[in-house]
Order: sequence, then structure tokens, then C-alpha cells
Amino acid sequence: MEKMPHWADIVLIPLISLLLAAILSALVILAIGENPWAAFTLMVDGALMRSAGWGYTLYYATNFMFTGLAVSVAFHARMFNIGGEGQAMLGGLGVAYVCLFIPWPHWSLALIGASLGAALFGAFWALIPAYLQAKRGSHVVITTIMFNFIAAAVLNYILVNVLRPPRSMDPATAKFPAETHLPTFRDMFSTADTILFRGAPANVTFFLALAACVLVWVVIWRTRLGYELRAFGFSESGARYAGISPVRITIIAMLISGALAGLMSVNTTMGESERLILNATEGAGFIGIAVALMGRNHPFGVFLAAILFGFLYQGGAELALWTNIPRELIVVIQALVILFTGALDNMVRMPLEKLFLTIRRRGA
Repeated sequence: MEKMPHWADIVLIPLISLLLAAILSALVILAIGENPWAAFTLMVDGALMRSAGWGYTLYYATNFMFTGLAVSVAFHARMFNIGGEGQAMLGGLGVAYVCLFIPWPHWSLALIGASLGAALFGAFWALIPAYLQAKRGSHVVITTIMFNFIAAAVLNYILVNVLRPPRSMDPATAKFPAETHLPTFRDMFSTADTILFRGAPANVTFFLALAACVLVWVVIWRTRLGYELRAFGFSESGARYAGISPVRITIIAMLISGALAGLMSVNTTMGESERLILNATEGAGFIGIAVALMGRNHPFGVFLAAILFGFLYQGGAELALWTNIPRELIVVIQALVILFTGALDNMVRMPLEKLFLTIRRRGA
């Protein structure tokens, strides 16, 4: 018999963890001499109460959905892929090559091609750590950390020495052709009388991220491959006994994870900057770890957690602009969310389990 209902594990525990993180964050804001309620109100107003704020929130959320899904898929196979940052960097390289060197008649076809390029480059960058884990026993956490730094060096070299336009001092590619520019939310939802999402970078890639959430749910919970992934993650010895190859599952899980992380670059490289630049990922690969933890490695939970972290990013920018609260405070809030949803999960879980057991016994 379960110690608590499934909905409590999926909804109630993250909600309480978030509330505890918010209380501690409020205390930190008080400690630096600011009003927590005024800060929260400003964050809500800047991130949610205007279409431009929503545009930035959903732009950040799109990045976090891809990287959160990447972490969650690997985690279902009992692997901790923290190389999403490097895989997204290489995914951006795939987007750049597809957009710069293939003539596209329309953005819709360019989006398909760029998505394939991003996924292939991201999956390739995850393949080597996957092989080392499956065949050589090298821990995937160590190898993916190393490959983040290698990816940054590779991207820097290619941008400076290969793809940088002549006489340009900026370590970036040339602007992508106009046929590859993706529709923004302003293009999609504004009318002649009402301009929405003014200046916001949110674009059609958001819907690609939603499709990825649905596809991951189908793969993990409605296919044989998903069953094998979860079985292997639950018990490697049991999976071996059932005829599931650990090498095959390890490599496939990491390939899917790397492809999802690589897809993030479609949003940043093709959708927003419309060229490949250094540091386009802006730490989204690492934020994906927190998103997956908070979302309990479920695509719907990842979607909600990505929206939350998108709100924190945009709200934090508003705080830095209009108050004396430093932008780095948002990093503190994110760290507190990770702390309570990850490291201190049992601090919330154990009292709730006791509460539900007591209620069940009294009901009986």
C-alpha cells in the first residue's frame, strides 16, 4: 500500500517545497532591507501582467522545457545528464550550419531542418559520454561535466576561426537569411489595432517545446522503449533478467536526452538572435536540472516548472531594473527551490507520509 496518494507526491510535495523556498527568499529580501511583498508584486507585474512580460517568460520557459525534458529522460534510465549546456551549444552549431548553408524557401521547412540539425548535433555530443558509461564504466556525471567545457571551447574555436564573417570582430556567425526567421508571438497574435508581445523574443519554438513534452510522455509511458527505460532505471539487475540490454538502453536514453537539449538552441539561435553567438545557452542546461527535479521527471511537471523558472528569470530582470535588489538574488531563489525539491525532499515527504497514514488509519 502506498504511503501517500500519487497526486500528493506529484503536486503537494513540490508545492510545499516551493512555499518553503519562497518564505526563505522573503527572509533574504528582508535581510537586505527590501520589502518582500513589493518585490513579489513587481515580479508578477513584470512577468505576467503584460503581454511583453509573458513573451519573455515563455521564451525562457521554452528553453527550460527542452533542457528539463533532457534531464528527465536520462533520469528515468537512472542517469544524471548534466551535460545539457554543452549539448545545447553543439545543437546551436547544427542550427547554424543548416540555416547558413542550405537554401530554404520558407521558415516552416527551415524549422524542420534546423530542428533535425540541432537534435543530431546534441545527440552526437551525448553519444560519447553514453558510450563511456555503457562500455567503460565512466560515470556519466563526470564525462558530461567535462564535455560542457569541451563544447564551449569547440564552439569558441569554430565561431572565431570558421564561421565568423570576414572583417567582423564579433565572435558570431552572419545573420541567418530572412527565409529562416521564425514568426514571433508579436507576428502571430498582434492585430492592426492591438500590438501584443512588443519586443518579446517568444516565438513559434514554444509550440515545438509543447510538442516535445507530449512526445516524451508518449515515449516514456506508452511505448515498449519507455517501459524498458523505466525498468532499467528501477532495477538494472531485474532489467537484465528480463532481457533488456543495459548498453542499448544507456546509449538510447542519452541520445534522446542529448537531442532534446540540442533542440533548445532552435529557440535561442534561430528564434531569438537569428545567428549563432557565444553563450547563447545562458545556463539553461543547468536550470533544466532544477526543472526536472521540481517537475518530478514528468513532462507535465516539467512544463509547469519551466513556466515557474521562466517567471523567476523575467521577474528577476524586473527586480534588477527597478529596485536595489541584485539580479543574483534570483540565483539564490533558484538554489533554494533546488534545495527543497531535491536535497531536502524527505524533510517534506516524511511528515506528509505520516499524516496520510494517520488519516488512513482513522478512516479505517
